[in-house]
Amino acid sequence: MLFLLGCLFISQLACVNKTESAVDNPSSDTDTVAKGDVDWWLTDPAQSVLFQRQKVAINFETAAKNDDVIEVDESAKFQDIDGFGFSLTGGSAIHIHAMATANRASLLKELFATDGNNIGISYLRISIGASDLDPQVFSYDDLPAGQTDPNMDKFSIAPDKVHLIPVLKEILAINPAIKILGSPWSPPVWMKTNNDSKGGSLKPEYYDAYAKYFVKYIQAMKAEGIRIDAITIQNEPLHPGNNPSMLMLPQQQADFIKKSLGMTFKNAGIDTKIILYDHNADRPDYPLTILKDLDAAKYVDGSAFHLYGGNIDTLSMVHEQFPNKNLYFTEQWIGTPGNLSGDLVWNTKNLIIGGTRNWCRVVLEWNLSSNSKLEPHTPGGCTECLGGVRIDGNNVTRNPGYYIVAHASKFVRPGSFRIGSNLLPGLPNVAFKTADGKKVLIVLNEGSASKTFSVKFQGKLFPATLNGGAVGTFVW
Repeated sequence: MLFLLGCLFISQLACVNKTESAVDNPSSDTDTVAKGDVDWWLTDPAQSVLFQRQKVAINFETAAKNDDVIEVDESAKFQDIDGFGFSLTGGSAIHIHAMATANRASLLKELFATDGNNIGISYLRISIGASDLDPQVFSYDDLPAGQTDPNMDKFSIAPDKVHLIPVLKEILAINPAIKILGSPWSPPVWMKTNNDSKGGSLKPEYYDAYAKYFVKYIQAMKAEGIRIDAITIQNEPLHPGNNPSMLMLPQQQADFIKKSLGMTFKNAGIDTKIILYDHNADRPDYPLTILKDLDAAKYVDGSAFHLYGGNIDTLSMVHEQFPNKNLYFTEQWIGTPGNLSGDLVWNTKNLIIGGTRNWCRVVLEWNLSSNSKLEPHTPGGCTECLGGVRIDGNNVTRNPGYYIVAHASKFVRPGSFRIGSNLLPGLPNVAFKTADGKKVLIVLNEGSASKTFSVKFQGKLFPATLNGGAVGTFVW
């Protein structure tokens, strides 16, 4: 049995590596695309088609060729979209920054520009201090044991100036409007009940100090030319077993907001959004508890979710109770070695389609880049987190997360908003209208058999076919 399992794993890995090696130089040959009413881009793992613009023209017609019709309704307007992207971890920044200048420039253009074959990532999440995908744990106010610094006199973002900030500046040169979310994995250990980077809780006597810590961080990044659009208060506050991490229960987060963070931001003139929770969809009671506390909620923009537990549809329940508060999907990992066919279906259905159909303004995959050894990580950090791209020296391999994000990020730009579309069995989909008036429809065939369907808009229809497990983005 062990031998058979080992052979199965090796076979799967070989298949993934074969798929990845085929996309080292993606190209869509746009010069030979036939002109039609609808442009469309396809990822079809079974046919080794990897985010390619299709050359066959699609035109609107007056009659449907089959009974399966997805009708797009631009009169039904839902939430605005801030963007799609990844977490730029400390480890991701190390890999990118170590590339030769020309190679790095080429990769960053591919990831963050929108012209040609570039995929236009428009939103990034970064860690405030270390995440578990940094080489070591650090905060911006680390002190010898027994010392404290409530006034933040020793605060410094120097660790980020080595790799992260230089990479962010190159990204901002490509897309100055990109939005950035900052999330802490742990405050400085001297603020915590256990004086350790792993676990523990924030001591109430350091609420004001920690609020100043956030202000100092936002101001220091601004001085570097980097605007922090939003912060979450604690990454995965119900998971104190990571390194770094911290346990922060709902009432503790509410108390921190209403007693310190909200007013400290206001007094300092900070307009960075405050976002709650940043953890799994199985505990909607966490953000709801805080949103029901009016003294805390008045400072809060909305709530962030992951999907390592629970169901994505739960987010609509949070929206229904507090429709004036925004929702964000801020993290989902893909484990090594990656399985494009499986990862593409699950993540497209639950994140790109499910997240936005359940009111999320942002959808982010975890971890922009890793290397073949899946390093760096802290002691106790994630050892299986597969980056959207794999970087070994100057060699780049595009992994499943790259294609999942690309199907939305390139076309659904900030300033777009979700519009109506009906669901058909086996064909999850979501539609958007862009700032320049284009309509974007993302469709997944989650089954194993090919499906032909029609898309209807303003009384006219166009035909489309997707093989089992394929994703298409249609733009008109």
